[in-house]
Amino acid sequence: MTPDGVREELARGLLGVGYTGLTPVQRSVVDLMAAESPTGHGPALVEDRTFWDRLADRVARVGGSWTFLGAFGLAMTAWVATNLLLARWAFDPYPFIFLNLVLSTVAAVQAPVILMSQNRQAARDRQAAEHDYRVNLRAELEIMRLHDRLQLSETQLQRIEAALAALGPSTPAFPVDEAPRA
Repeated sequence: MTPDGVREELARGLLGVGYTGLTPVQRSVVDLMAAESPTGHGPALVEDRTFWDRLADRVARVGGSWTFLGAFGLAMTAWVATNLLLARWAFDPYPFIFLNLVLSTVAAVQAPVILMSQNRQAARDRQAAEHDYRVNLRAELEIMRLHDRLQLSETQLQRIEAALAALGPSTPAFPVDEAPRA
């Protein structure tokens, strides 16, 4: 049978649709089954991030940690305490307008950087999910195929048993009158 015929037979037998009616993911799984090749490893872990991407990931990793929150809380407490205790020489007297500017700037810069990092992580997660889907679909189709083969074998075995039963009672391989030895 030609490779196209095998693909068409697998698609119709397992999915009930012709090969051309399958989605691209389903086609790739049927192709792998027809070629009897492994699904392959997960999504490629190629380091294709730029310097700025790596920096954004580092900022997101640090900015989303308890260490950052603790250090930031200590820095704010020190800032406020210093400016309250040294009110006469304070570089940012109450109501801490410069502190508000610093906090707004940190938030304005940190938020988009974290979002960029999350977008890249979401893209990697989508690739991993698609790979998992392909592996799971292939496993399900292979199980269906094995089930069909097992049913065919069972049917053939039943036909053989029926043919043997039609031949008559079987004769024992050893004489019945011999007593077993103790």
